[in-house]
Amino acid sequence: MRFWRNLKKYHEYALYEARARLKSEVTSSYLNWIWWILEPFLTMLIYIFVFGHILKVSEPNYAVFLFMGILMWNFFGGVVRSSVLLVKINQDIISKVYVPKYMLLISNMYQYVCKFGFGMLVELVMLLIFRVRFGWHMLYAIPFFIGYSMLAFGVSSILIHFGVYVYDLTYVVGIILNFVMYLSGIFYSIEGRLPGNFGKMASKFNPVAFFISSMRDIMIYGKAPSLVWLFLWCVVSVLLASIGIMLIHKNENNYAKVI
Repeated sequence: MRFWRNLKKYHEYALYEARARLKSEVTSSYLNWIWWILEPFLTMLIYIFVFGHILKVSEPNYAVFLFMGILMWNFFGGVVRSSVLLVKINQDIISKVYVPKYMLLISNMYQYVCKFGFGMLVELVMLLIFRVRFGWHMLYAIPFFIGYSMLAFGVSSILIHFGVYVYDLTYVVGIILNFVMYLSGIFYSIEGRLPGNFGKMASKFNPVAFFISSMRDIMIYGKAPSLVWLFLWCVVSVLLASIGIMLIHKNENNYAKVI
């Protein structure tokens, strides 16, 4: 209940902070917000050359397939990676006024949601170019992205707490994220790379791989996603978020002293 009260009370702050940081991020840039589209698009071109032409990875509509994977990974990896130092970066704020520390995370997630939205506009244009069939099934993307956001919040809310006390956690999280990236099928299909049922198991038991493959099925291939696995991973995400929120509520008065 305390979390929901704080969410209602400080929601406007989170939105204001997100807008301010997005604006400051592109203030001195010539291309402004266009970089939020160019960055994943240019990254996609590099990976198409490396994986599509050199390593001969073949997937239907590979450019759209790859861009969807990059968008999904940039959101999750960006939120999780930045969460470790979120309290330390905002020490000027938390040392002067009280702000629930998970509101810093929510504000940070708003920024990545905004960038994801710009990327999805490019994805939709690419779907039109590659003549992918549009349909009502694409509405499944909304609950699946919400579930994906819940997962990112659950993991990051725990990392916020430990990031205050463990400085080396930044390096550890970076290494783990690199490992998870290659196990999540950003550049290729996990199910097609592992023999037998191992591919299907890997695409379900790795939550990042599950959400990425599900979004591809929804947006590109017109396949029905697994609502059962969505529910299971949402439950796990809620449990992780509950642990993170309890850790923050119990220790957030000490954060300013530590940093």
